Amino acid sequence: MLLHCGKFHLDLSRPLVMGIVNVTPDSFSDGGQHLQRDAAIAHAQQLIAEGADIIDIGGESTRPGAQPVSVQQELDRVLPIIEGLRGAPVPISIDTCKSPVMRAAIAAGVQMVNDINALQDVEAMNAVAAANVAVCLMHKQGNPKTMQAQPHYQDVTGEVCEFLRDRIAAAEAAGIQLNRIVIDPGFGFGKTLVHNLTLLCGLEKLTGLGVPMLVGLSRKSMLGALTGQDVGQRMPASIAAALLAVQRGASIVRVHDVRATIDALKIWNAVNTENPGKSS
Repeated sequence: MLLHCGKFHLDLSRPLVMGIVNVTPDSFSDGGQHLQRDAAIAHAQQLIAEGADIIDIGGESTRPGAQPVSVQQELDRVLPIIEGLRGAPVPISIDTCKSPVMRAAIAAGVQMVNDINALQDVEAMNAVAAANVAVCLMHKQGNPKTMQAQPHYQDVTGEVCEFLRDRIAAAEAAGIQLNRIVIDPGFGFGKTLVHNLTLLCGLEKLTGLGVPMLVGLSRKSMLGALTGQDVGQRMPASIAAALLAVQRGASIVRVHDVRATIDALKIWNAVNTENPGKSS
């Protein structure tokens, strides 16, 4: 299977790694570390050197309790980074739910849109449909400011699956081809620890939707709840979670710790190839 991201056609025969570049002062894990243009570009280039297959740039925190920012603030944060990475050897993704930011980022050269609102905004849908870019459709319940207050599901895996099935159909109806669509179950977005664990256990159900699945568990609070570790000490748990997601069908893992995750996936790939003993 190939994922079409603008001029890039990504081979999904092995799990891919999306490296995170947050250009924000308040993201839960690395807020403020890469707020300046040169630091953010250098970080993205480092992640590419470590083997990242995609770079995801975000200018608005979506952590629980986060306050929204204006379109102009978001543009001021992300556009200089996107322009500084023009000509990068991997696709650049924009992590945004605002259609003006999507349009400006696409014009500046991004090849993927990562939308936590799953293109439910008509203008966002139109922006992606009109461009030759990939899109990630994510499930969430509520909005970042209040989503962790009282999330509730009868059947979290089934409800996430149905929502994403509907969003895939809506994207197709708008003219977005299936080979441009990725889904994300949205761990931590309006979900309790029990919801997250149930969803992770049942992740294979989402592979039946016919498009690649992206999973983002890196350093999230559910890992802290399980291990007792602060956010900066969650790399081992993050790698374990990424491997579990891949075992259950994830084609892309979105991570902070690119090199360590890639090393772990090399072991996973070696054991899970058809001929593990055959030299390449």
